[in-house]
Amino acid sequence: MLKLSGEVLGNRASGECIDPDALASMARRVSRIVELGVQTGIVLGGGNIFRGLKGESKGVNRTTGDNMGMLATIINGLAMQNALEQLGLETRLQTAIEMHQVAEPFIQRKAMRHLEKGRVVIFAGGTGNPYFSTDSAAALRASEIGAEVLLKATKVDGIYTADPNVDPHATRYEKVSYEDALHKRLKVMDSAAFALCMDNRIPIVVFDFYDESALERIVCGETIGTLVGDKAQIG
Repeated sequence: MLKLSGEVLGNRASGECIDPDALASMARRVSRIVELGVQTGIVLGGGNIFRGLKGESKGVNRTTGDNMGMLATIINGLAMQNALEQLGLETRLQTAIEMHQVAEPFIQRKAMRHLEKGRVVIFAGGTGNPYFSTDSAAALRASEIGAEVLLKATKVDGIYTADPNVDPHATRYEKVSYEDALHKRLKVMDSAAFALCMDNRIPIVVFDFYDESALERIVCGETIGTLVGDKAQIG
């Protein structure tokens, strides 16, 4: 399961919510791992278009804002689906909020069947409920499809003791346990997502999405970024 923030699709310099070049680059990376035979699911955030928490700070009702954010993830899902299909990949877009003219509703058995047929399944609409992040949605869908690993793309090359863009003394964790991630309140994912992965023993790899080869190298077994898991998984 690949978790991408909505920001990876945008371009701050131009102000575009969905930048065609960024979208095409991410699609190419996904295409390379699919060609390796990796069954791939994707969960996209919607922060490039609208973020519920940010809306709340500006007077938007939290439930309304989260619903808007979930709809934003569906827009991103459609964009990613189009980019992948332009590369010749078979895809399915499934949503937690039903909209039959646009996508399939999320049905676990259908998602599994699509993956078995080599299709990339894009899971949009979050969990379908407000107050849950798309990180939690990624952990939930990863649990439901029995994913071997959850790959979380971020703006830095792993989990750090502090924000490396602010603190020059911040150091990167190579490995960290679920318990430590929760106890130390590491900001890379929310606590509900960490807890879901811990309960279902799904390891998390946090890596730098700016590294164009990282995704392919991870699925080929290289140690990239930060691994989050239980004591047996992190050795």
